[in-house]
Amino acid sequence: MASLVGRLSRAVFVRNAAILGRNTGSKSANATGPTLSRTAVSSTAGTIPPKPIKVAFGLTRMTILVVPFLYVGTLISKNFATLLEEHDIFVPDDDDDDD
Repeated sequence: MASLVGRLSRAVFVRNAAILGRNTGSKSANATGPTLSRTAVSSTAGTIPPKPIKVAFGLTRMTILVVPFLYVGTLISKNFATLLEEHDIFVPDDDDDDD
């Protein structure tokens, strides 16, 4: 089992070193790390990609998902607080301020 873990970690290290070695840009001794390039504006062939698909009713869909889960979370926490109080695990002190 240990030899398997060792072989897998060595394989991952060698693969990552090869990827980083390819991205160093210049081959001089002063290269400190990989050269980052941004390809969001054009593809490798130089073409401009199409516009991203716009999600219709984004805010409405988000509201439809968030509100029920918030409500369920509120119910769970309320029921758990009631359970704790029933079993005297966490009961706030009843301080009378009739001094």
